[in-house]
Parts: sequence; C-alpha cells; structure tokens
Amino acid sequence: MQLQTFQYKSNEGWSVRQFPAMDSENTLVLVFAAPEFIDNPGPIQELMKFYPHSKIIGCSSAGEISGQSICDNSISVAVAKFEKTPIRITKTEINSSEDSHKAGTAIANQLNSSDLRGIFVLSDGLKVNGSELVNGLNTIQRGNIVITGGLAGDGSRFKQTWSVYNGNIIKNSVIAVGFYGDHIQIGHGSRGGWDIFGPERRVTRSKHNILYELDGKPALALYKEYLGERASGLPATGLLYPLAIRKDEKDARQLVRTILAIDENSQSLTFAGDIPTGYLAQLMRANFDRLIIAADEAGETAVKRMIGVGADIAKPVLAIAISCVGRRLLLGERTEEETESVLESLPQNAQQVGFYSYGELSPYTTGSCDLHNQTMTLTTLCEN
Repeated sequence: MQLQTFQYKSNEGWSVRQFPAMDSENTLVLVFAAPEFIDNPGPIQELMKFYPHSKIIGCSSAGEISGQSICDNSISVAVAKFEKTPIRITKTEINSSEDSHKAGTAIANQLNSSDLRGIFVLSDGLKVNGSELVNGLNTIQRGNIVITGGLAGDGSRFKQTWSVYNGNIIKNSVIAVGFYGDHIQIGHGSRGGWDIFGPERRVTRSKHNILYELDGKPALALYKEYLGERASGLPATGLLYPLAIRKDEKDARQLVRTILAIDENSQSLTFAGDIPTGYLAQLMRANFDRLIIAADEAGETAVKRMIGVGADIAKPVLAIAISCVGRRLLLGERTEEETESVLESLPQNAQQVGFYSYGELSPYTTGSCDLHNQTMTLTTLCEN
C-alpha cells in the first residue's frame, strides 16, 4: 500500500504543492471536511479531477483530524493505493430514521462477497438511527468481517450533514467501502474513559432511543436528581453525564449513549442510540485524564488486532480516528491531547486522518459492530 495524507485550510490552501500521483481503480481517497464546504466544493472537485479512477468517499465533520492536529474550516485527506487489495464503494439513501435498518442491510448486501474482509461506513448523522443502521450492517454474519465507521457531523449545530461519493457532495446517504482478499489487515479499537457512578437501574419503559422510565420512575426526574444544579442546563449538560447500558448482569459489554433532547411533558430523554427496555443503565461522568488515556488504549488495541501482540511493522499504516463531538466539547483546549495520544500508540510510520462525529461504529471488543457515543474509535489499515 502506498499512502499519503495532507490537508486543505481555507486561509492557506493545500499543504502539498501537488497531489500524490496514485490514481488507480484500487486507490481510496478519504475526505473529511468542514460543513461549510458544501457551499465551497472547489477543493473537493479538485480531488475528483485529479483522481478520476479512484474511489473517493468522505463526509462533513465536527472537526477535522490531520495527524495530531484538529482543525475547523479545513479538509483532511488520505490517499491510499492498495497493491493487492481490491476495493469497492457503494451508497444508499436514508430519508428518515425508519430507513436505517434497510440502509444498513442494503450496504451489507451490495458489498457482500466470499472474500469480503472489512467495511468502512460513513452515514448521514442526523436522519439515521445508528443502532438500527448497525443491526442492518450486521446481517452479514461471518465473524471475519470487520465493520467500522462513523456518523457525519455538522460542528455543534446539528442542522445538516452530508457525504462525499465519487467526489460529489450528496445528502441523505449512507456510503461505504469494502475491502477484499487475504492481504488486507484491519485493526479496530474503541474506548470511552468515563467514570460510572450511582446505582445500576433497570430500563422499565422505552421506545427505540427514547427513555421514559428507570425502575418504574420517570427518567427525566431521576436524571435531574443526579445532576442537581446542572439539570437546568439540560440537554447540553447531558454531554457531561452520558448513560452506560448493558443487556444484563452477565453482559460485560457496556455501550455509551448521549442525550440529544428532553421532553418535560412525557418526562423522557432522547438518546443518540437505542435504549432497549429491560436493559440495565447507569450514569457516567467525565474524567478528563481518563478520556485521554482511553484514546491511547484505543490506538494500542487497534494495532494489536491488526498485526498481533509484540509484532513490529515497517509498512505504511492508515489510521482513521473518529471521536465524538461531545468529547471535543468537553475537552476543549485539551482535545488535541487525545489525537496526540492515539498517534503515539501507533507504529512510527502510521499516518492519521479522521473527524469528530455524531456517533462511532465499531465492534465493542470483537465480533459484530456496535453504535458508540462519546468514544475515540480507531480503524487501522495496512497490507501484508
């Protein structure tokens, strides 16, 4: 695999004098761009003209990651030319959350093949139900297929997200690239770093991503009791107190869910992913140092899954970092510490791009894909 990463800044232009000459049918161009570029598509069109045979995909973001830096009003680009790994891209429409499962199933069916090894997915970030999208993607049951990705962002505005497909900006879409054959090595890691507090409670009434009752009590009222003075700032202050959910006491897999909205009339909370009735739920709170340590752990885990424990690698490694917008809002000026932490955990010749998202897609540890909130999620790629 040949690999080069670079970026575009609105006030500076491209960071390279000329684009790397790696155009081919087996070249993947990843583009993570500030939302404003929907009104200024020129730089993305430049990439499309220079790479007419390549597969170009990407999405809008809530912050663009390039190396250890996090920027706004920029475009972060990775060009990867695979030598032995066939790649295919596909897309499907998603016009409402009810389309989510169907969209995931469509992507899985379109890319499915006996030699499929991994799928990297970029979805609309506002109209999708991430949990249902993942359920659809997981209809591919073979355990050797790694599914990762993220939901597009729109800064902290939450108004409009978009995707890039074959160099064109499109809306209301889920797009994906499939990796095929035995030469591709894919790693993944997802970590949160939140502290759990308070008792674990049973979800006694919910519908999809709306939580009505915990232990038979109104969810919003109970949530406000824990938040105290911070309750007046809901739903924004909910970023400081996400919810950890798991199926039962035997389930070691805890998924994190972030509050999107509250409803005083129904005393309910709306989350970024499903909260199934019968699950156990427990509040979490931010621990800034642990958030950054968790980012390092995500990088270490991804590398181990890609090349094995104790192995050294001299080949190019593409690292795609997808972190939650909530983490960026929380960490503030310390946000670059988590991208630095990830980069330090990777092989010396790894190159990192990525974006801040409205949701992260990755297996929790191994196996099928899950929707995550408030995590640093990493996908690493190299060829053996």
